[in-house]
Amino acid sequence: MLICAVTLLRVNQNTTIYIIHIVMKSTLKISALVLAFAGLALGAKAQTTTSTTSGTKTSTSSNGVILSIGVDAGIPTGKLSDSYNWNIGGSVQADIPVAQNLFVTVNAGYNSIQGKNNLRFVTPGGVTTFDATNIQLLPVKAGLKYFVVPNFYVQGEAGAAFALNKSDVGFDKSAAFIYAPQIGYQFQLGGKNVIDAGVRYEGSTKFISSVSDSKVNFVGLRVAYGFGL
Repeated sequence: MLICAVTLLRVNQNTTIYIIHIVMKSTLKISALVLAFAGLALGAKAQTTTSTTSGTKTSTSSNGVILSIGVDAGIPTGKLSDSYNWNIGGSVQADIPVAQNLFVTVNAGYNSIQGKNNLRFVTPGGVTTFDATNIQLLPVKAGLKYFVVPNFYVQGEAGAAFALNKSDVGFDKSAAFIYAPQIGYQFQLGGKNVIDAGVRYEGSTKFISSVSDSKVNFVGLRVAYGFGL
């Protein structure tokens, strides 16, 4: 589960500096649920691929699994934007058909949230500056993807994000719960090949339970090349 923490740095008797860190805690239960979800989806696909009604075959909106490899980018929101500029990364996603126009998605990726340089805090003793350390996360999510009309879809995912540089950013937890509603469009390239472009809001739970603003949230864009397996 992805959890953002805020460290309180006491400069003097009258001044306290708030420094945001991302704190992560391993969530084996969430990972197990993601894997179980994928297994159930594969089982459902095997049972719903083809059916016959009055001699006419009907099938799901795809003849098989679509695998996509994409580039991810985003802009932090909320308290995170005070110390971080943007994030960049990549992801791999499998879309598994389970019904007409409906897919189960399984997604794993990498996000590097880029810290701002020369952050300044004015104190009675002068100006304190520091550079925010980049946050490196590995998100793992599962969800549902539904095509409302041809090529246009809505998608919702949930899972966990794991810290890859916990010690560098001073985390005291290693993972946190994340959720990501998304809308997108698939551009057909011929056959089962597509360009998949989606915009999402990705949010997390608090990174420390006692600080309501300690969350890692961002608006993200994913552009991916997809192909049928």
